[in-house]
Amino acid sequence: DAKHLVPNKMRDFFCTINLDQEEVFRTQVVEKSLSPYFGEEFYFEIPRTFQWLSFYIYDKSVLQKDLRIGKVSIKKEDLCNYTGKENWFMLQPVDSNSEVQGKVHLELKLNELITDNGSVCQQLVVHIKECHGLPLINGQNCDPYATVSLVGPSRNDQKKTKVKKKTSNPQFNETFYFEVTRSSSYTKKSQFQVEEEDIEKLEVRVDLWNNGNLVQDVFLGEIKVPVKVLRNDSFQAWYLLQPRENGNKSSKTDDLGSLRLNICYTEDSVLPSEYYASLRNLLLKSSDVQPISASAAYILSEVCRDKYDAVLPLVRLLLHHHKLVPFVAAVAELDLKDTQEANTVFRGNSLATRCVDEMMKIVGKHYLKVTLKPVIDEICESPKPCEIDPIKLREGDNVEINMENLRYYVDKVFREIVRSSISCPTLMCDVFYSLRHLAAKRFPNDPHVQYSAVSSFVFLRFFAVAVVSPHTFHLRPHHPDAQTSRTLTLISKAIQTLGSWGSLTKSKLSSFKETFMCEFFKTFQEEKFTESVKKFLDDVSSTESKEPSGLSEPVHLKEGNEGDNCSGSTFSYSSLEANLYCKLVAVASEYCVLKYKEPIFTIPIKNILAVEKLDESSFNKKNMFQVLHGEKPLYIQANNCVEASEWIEALCRVTRCNQKRLSFYHPSAFLNGNWLCCKATIENTVGCARCTVDVPADTQIEIDGDRETERIYSLFTINMSKLQKLEEACGSIAVYQGPRKEPDDYSNFTIEDSVATFHTLKQIIDIVEKLNESHEKYRKKRSSSAKYGSE
Repeated sequence: DAKHLVPNKMRDFFCTINLDQEEVFRTQVVEKSLSPYFGEEFYFEIPRTFQWLSFYIYDKSVLQKDLRIGKVSIKKEDLCNYTGKENWFMLQPVDSNSEVQGKVHLELKLNELITDNGSVCQQLVVHIKECHGLPLINGQNCDPYATVSLVGPSRNDQKKTKVKKKTSNPQFNETFYFEVTRSSSYTKKSQFQVEEEDIEKLEVRVDLWNNGNLVQDVFLGEIKVPVKVLRNDSFQAWYLLQPRENGNKSSKTDDLGSLRLNICYTEDSVLPSEYYASLRNLLLKSSDVQPISASAAYILSEVCRDKYDAVLPLVRLLLHHHKLVPFVAAVAELDLKDTQEANTVFRGNSLATRCVDEMMKIVGKHYLKVTLKPVIDEICESPKPCEIDPIKLREGDNVEINMENLRYYVDKVFREIVRSSISCPTLMCDVFYSLRHLAAKRFPNDPHVQYSAVSSFVFLRFFAVAVVSPHTFHLRPHHPDAQTSRTLTLISKAIQTLGSWGSLTKSKLSSFKETFMCEFFKTFQEEKFTESVKKFLDDVSSTESKEPSGLSEPVHLKEGNEGDNCSGSTFSYSSLEANLYCKLVAVASEYCVLKYKEPIFTIPIKNILAVEKLDESSFNKKNMFQVLHGEKPLYIQANNCVEASEWIEALCRVTRCNQKRLSFYHPSAFLNGNWLCCKATIENTVGCARCTVDVPADTQIEIDGDRETERIYSLFTINMSKLQKLEEACGSIAVYQGPRKEPDDYSNFTIEDSVATFHTLKQIIDIVEKLNESHEKYRKKRSSSAKYGSE
């Protein structure tokens, strides 16, 4: 939050988070306030080098450009001083001379030159190679140039590069020469009196500018390098651009207000993969440890003060190594042991629920986009009034029309969700399948608990949260305005209640505290909503391919006239070309190829191994794709590129759960005894290109397993004292006989088997100590090899 912003003027404020000059997040707009409360959390990994983490307070303007009121900028090296605690920061004025980002690549060299009379003088050679990551100017790439100066107490030699047009990464490759010292026999008059000792006071200064043409040039940053660091050596390095030291200091910072921040910043040095083998293996076998509370992964969550710190790297690591589902099942089973009533299944913030939440955020990004983004865009871009609270109605509002608008939006969102099971990522389906059966096993006499176990996640913690905060899930670029946010909140409430109807035993209207929501929800008392939810929950908690069931007629997911080559290897394309009518049929679980709408043959969906594009060079035909389903691929030509993409997408969706999907394929055909793509002569050889959908497109995630393991190591290191206390507790029989005398950090830990837990703790501590030694060696090596100018 912020306080005392722009005195005596009620404004609409928002705050942005910037890496240098690049905005990465933006808060919602707080209207008509001098002390706005934002109350938002943002988690992100930093993908590049940076110098400053900055927070800008803006005054929102409707007709003009938003006005920057002030900023808080924290240097990267100082972030560790503020991490993990709340701090109030005074807002600083926004000065163009301090708004810098990017880096410059220089090569510096001192040459000794021998004059004609044999005396020695020194020459400085500055080679400015390139810059990277310069800021945008008014949303456009800048026109940068550089000035290179040799500055001393009594001299200022300056030279200038050429201007590079429209680029944030200019390539200069220009070399400049400066005289540093003159020989004693030098007699020519000069305005500079350069002596040998002056080298201690000289520095190279490089200033980056944006060429303003008809307006004033804009300062982009500078670097300074003392000449004395060169001596007789030469080196090249990247230098981060710095703000001007003599920037505008006239503004009074006391007048701008202050901003309260809680920053948690971590920076890890990732060692080569082999260093993490022991810790990684210990974590990955967690799901096999009995009891699960004695596993390394569970202990990690116990010792961390905030479980979220442990959950994120843990989920990503297990996800990367395909070990997440059994671990979630194991911790969910432990969670259910402490659950006494079926209607409270998975409603708390346990390790199991947090792991599933984080998994859905990571894996379900694409799923949310294809399901909700179109309707969220419609709501945000063409909003209809939906307020039905009598207290909040504005003058002239018609509550009946608003209720119709809200019903229209809720129906549309609900319809998109219950029709989306075919797009649900396989991993989410596998997790829901495990949760469903564990809940049914724990409460065998409750027929509805299997649905509530799934709906508590997919509706309450996934779809409903994404609807009310679309910017958090990248469904919208920024916060919606206040009216739209209110509409999304009402829709989210309705979706939560509709989703809970998968376990209907009585009316859920009591879940609404507001009378107006009860009245609105009475219009949804229809059996079709209950059945739709149950059908959807059945589909997303099944390990089989998602196919509509209970229908007398096939559901045509895709059909059309296509060209075909049924052989795929022995004959040329032209010899088997035909105009075929293709139909993707869901009920029959078959991909049908028909001629004159009579089946020639069918391919069971479960037999399809991959669906990929085919290189145009194979048969000199465009818009071709291949269906790999056995020894011979089926090659099909679509009418156009859009149709080809639609066929590939439709086939991939219905086959994504197939257990024998290929990871590699051949992008070209096997003709004349060899594969055209890789020239391999064996027809059944492994493909030469990775399948684009060997993992469903919506679950392809870039995860660095070593980085996540390093993060977990860091968490163990930070909490080493707790690990040692827990080890002592497990080793002491007194802990397990009679009440504990003094509550301590380990008093709330789950210790089901002291022997197994002690054994795991000893392994963790030994591994962490060995990694500590490796890190210390790395730090010493890095310190000894560091040189001036490296980033």
